[in-house]
Amino acid sequence: QVQLVESGGGLVQAGGSLRLSCAASGRTVSSAAMGWFRQAPGKERDFVAAITGSGIRSYYSDSLKGRFTISRDNAKNTVYLQMNNLKPEDTAVYYCAASIAPYIYSEVQCDYWGQGTQVTVSS
Repeated sequence: QVQLVESGGGLVQAGGSLRLSCAASGRTVSSAAMGWFRQAPGKERDFVAAITGSGIRSYYSDSLKGRFTISRDNAKNTVYLQMNNLKPEDTAVYYCAASIAPYIYSEVQCDYWGQGTQVTVSS
């Protein structure tokens, strides 16, 4: 079993930045693909970003337009999501996910999920 705990969410003004963290426990993270998803009230859960176990390759939703960056520190069993130039449309609960598979392309590949952390962007 893997436990994922997100943190770093909160209220920020449009144009500001936040860095989300996802701390993993229960098993090693270094060989697991990790990803971030988000879900606004009444909306579908959408893919945000993912990163391979090595941290060398990452990929993003095209809609983010380079504003978000995913990274990981395997020594700390932690994955990060740096969010810059935040917009009100980014308001959502952000979820961390992990996959036994080498890549995450969608929710289908995700085996473990965190509880989520709320991000609210005011205008």
